[in-house]
Amino acid sequence: MKKIAITMLFAGSTLLMADGAALFAKCAGCHGADGGKAALGKSAVIKGQDAAKTAEQIHGYKAGTLNQHGMGALMKGQVASLNDAQIKELADYIAGLK
Repeated sequence: MKKIAITMLFAGSTLLMADGAALFAKCAGCHGADGGKAALGKSAVIKGQDAAKTAEQIHGYKAGTLNQHGMGALMKGQVASLNDAQIKELADYIAGLK
């Protein structure tokens, strides 16, 4: 019984964890499936960008303090619902895009 409870707890917690690929699906429309597209022809390519830099930028967009390439308002709406764990997972995923 104890093993079943632990297994169920682990399974439930992994479902709640962020999945970088799933989170990136929302980004792919503008940044491309591999992050290699300049969003709306304005932004820098994010493919393979350093995870710390990406996380910092996402936090800036979320706070409304970053407006690179005039994309601040658009990006603020895109990242508004992300929590810190999701931002880290997304940033790590983007860093791994090659």
